[in-house]
Amino acid sequence: MTSNSGQAADPDTERRRPRSLIVSFFGSYARDVGGWIGVADLIALMSGLDVEGPAVRSAVSRLKRRGLLTPERLGGAAGYRLSDEGRRILAEGDQRIFGHRVARVQDGWVLVVFSVPESERRRRHALRSQLTRLGFGTTAAGVWIAPAHLTDQARGALRDLGLEPYAELFHASHLDFRELTESVARWWDLPAFQAMYEGFLDEYEPVLERWRRMSGPLGAQERKQAFADHLRTVDTWRRLPYLDPGLPPELLPEPWAGSRAARVFFDLHTLLQPLGLSEVRSVIAFSKFR
Repeated sequence: MTSNSGQAADPDTERRRPRSLIVSFFGSYARDVGGWIGVADLIALMSGLDVEGPAVRSAVSRLKRRGLLTPERLGGAAGYRLSDEGRRILAEGDQRIFGHRVARVQDGWVLVVFSVPESERRRRHALRSQLTRLGFGTTAAGVWIAPAHLTDQARGALRDLGLEPYAELFHASHLDFRELTESVARWWDLPAFQAMYEGFLDEYEPVLERWRRMSGPLGAQERKQAFADHLRTVDTWRRLPYLDPGLPPELLPEPWAGSRAARVFFDLHTLLQPLGLSEVRSVIAFSKFR
């Protein structure tokens, strides 16, 4: 039996694209500065990540068409504000990224069992994509499984797609016939998860060590670097908690790279986010006096 999650376990397909970085920017900083950012200020900030002005304009235009950003002029300056839908999506992302839960075996599992007719194949495909994005594994055709703490998110996906008439949700416990560790290794592509986390560690453990070695006062150049390093870190990390549903540690191979990767992410976030926010506020304040 093949795993579904391995199909989506390569975050490099989206990360570092201007649109992805700008979504990460709005999630990490825009809400802390009032939810609005001028286009000129956003271009200035993104230049520190080697994203040029035309790419920024194209990315925000696409995000506007998707309904995540709303254009708005303030003080004569063109800019963008998060839409209601954008705020909702980022709030959900906060819960998954920063409140990533680790399951316990005794809490059980949620099963999504569905049979969607061929006439609704587009919505059926959308459901499979959404369950994959939530971190579900597959036990058989039309039977998907995840730790029980993802029940509400599975219910929400079914409601959003209008597929409740074709699906059932079950709360389940594993009883017999195979070791649960063996089954989990069939339902999810654990080697792909390991490789995903090891890739994150290869890139960001040296960044964390470099910042830990810094001493003395941090000036404007360090703030600029902190902003770039933090935004890259968030942009790389934010997909990982969606692909990994937070499986019980005792069911995972040892050593599990995900535990160390999470520590590196949260240490970098704690260390760099305040410095990055200072850089954002500095750029915004400077633009008011130009």
